[in-house]
Amino acid sequence: MSISNEALHKLAREIEQQAASSQQQIGIARTQIAGKQREERLVKLTLSELGGLPSDTMVYEGVGKMFAAIPVTDMAQKLEGQTRDLDNEVESLRKRLVYLETTHKNSREHIEQMLRKA
Repeated sequence: MSISNEALHKLAREIEQQAASSQQQIGIARTQIAGKQREERLVKLTLSELGGLPSDTMVYEGVGKMFAAIPVTDMAQKLEGQTRDLDNEVESLRKRLVYLETTHKNSREHIEQMLRKA
């Protein structure tokens, strides 16, 4: 059973489009991971700086165009929550990146197989 040339070309174009789309999404996912990791490092640095302060110290948090005084313990809890959230987001982005890389690899392999058969 052979496939016509027209159908083969159409299938090759579809696979190539899928591979290009996957490659673009891979770049976006890597950029997002780098941004989240950068943000996480900043939060951890801020948290470590707060660790050196006495527990009764008041710190200021930006709220819109003003600042609100809050206890350092509250700020530390908020930053720890942000760190956990960022860890979860980075992990989900890594899983997505693995999926996209697998999709891209499979698309390339299918194209190579089609070219070998043709």
